[in-house]
Amino acid sequence: MSNKDKGKDAFEDEAEGGQKLTHLGALQLAIMRVLWELGEATVTDVHQALLSERGLAPTTIATMLKKMEEKGVVAHRAEGRKFIYRPTVSEDQVTRGMVSDLTERLFRGDPVALVSHLIARHEIRADELSELERMIAAAKKEGKR
Repeated sequence: MSNKDKGKDAFEDEAEGGQKLTHLGALQLAIMRVLWELGEATVTDVHQALLSERGLAPTTIATMLKKMEEKGVVAHRAEGRKFIYRPTVSEDQVTRGMVSDLTERLFRGDPVALVSHLIARHEIRADELSELERMIAAAKKEGKR
């Protein structure tokens, strides 16, 4: 099944070496951020954390968590009548997957074009540029691409 067939909210690709890259929609990413921060949470916990930002009904959160579990990005355990959800993918996995997808789709797989765009189109402070230079120098020293 292609990513297009899986829908726009979440999908997975195989990276080199068979590692899965996870892509999330905006609401799914917001829910995952709550779970990453708390470690595990009930629907009520997630709803309360996102209420001021999103204003969604608890049933919407519950439905999304169920869909996310079907996609394998969260799992739950029952405690009485409550389901307690936890993330099954790391923030790093999601970040790598989404940046990889962005680079492929918008910059035709060219990371230099991505970085060039960020530098040219966004205000970057001198200290941030220094940090980028430090990271590039360290990557060169370690022999990374």
